[in-house]
Amino acid sequence: MAGTAIGNEIRRLRFARGEMTQQALADACGVTRQTIIALEAGRYAPSLELGFRIADALGVRIEEVFHWNKPE
Repeated sequence: MAGTAIGNEIRRLRFARGEMTQQALADACGVTRQTIIALEAGRYAPSLELGFRIADALGVRIEEVFHWNKPE
């Protein structure tokens, strides 16, 4: 993984919601498209608040969006 132990399913969930664009998700969450790009690439771990905003915008529970890649 690139930079964080927090993995996510944002891209898969966006496509499951009728191919929601990165920009549409960013707008719904009050962040920039670049933030969504960084999250999807695993280069950025969101704040807890942003995690909940993303889950809400995608219509799922936070546990369905994010997972912890526990170090061995």
